[in-house]
Amino acid sequence: MRRWMLVVGVALALGGSADAQQGDPPHAWVFGSWTGGVFPPGETSGPRCTGQPSVIFTRDVVMRASVFDVPYRQRLIETVATGPDALEFRLVPVPAQSGPLGARLPTDIGFGCPGGPNSLRVERRGPNEIVFPNCAEFPSPLLRCVGN
Repeated sequence: MRRWMLVVGVALALGGSADAQQGDPPHAWVFGSWTGGVFPPGETSGPRCTGQPSVIFTRDVVMRASVFDVPYRQRLIETVATGPDALEFRLVPVPAQSGPLGARLPTDIGFGCPGGPNSLRVERRGPNEIVFPNCAEFPSPLLRCVGN
């Protein structure tokens, strides 16, 4: 639990930058906490947003809220390709977990995107709005959580 709180704290501290500064990775503009995605975005400030964001981006990790479990699903970033107002993430593959029905991936390990569970396309729609186009599990836009 403490490790998860540390990761979220670091993610919140990194958030807020709309554009990458020189020396930052190409995906720095997406760092931070985002709300919405599963449902239309709600409040973007205060503890409700920062306490339960839908997605958190850091330098090396993308975390997403899970409908089926309390902890965030953490995915390590393998590569990031950039385009005009878009990012193409390739995530490190997750090994299948064995269970009573055989080895399988958790159902919410990905984002429901056409490229499979190890890919995520992010498009910037504004300074504090992004979308995951054609990703079934995140059909609504996401808005950046901002500090008080």
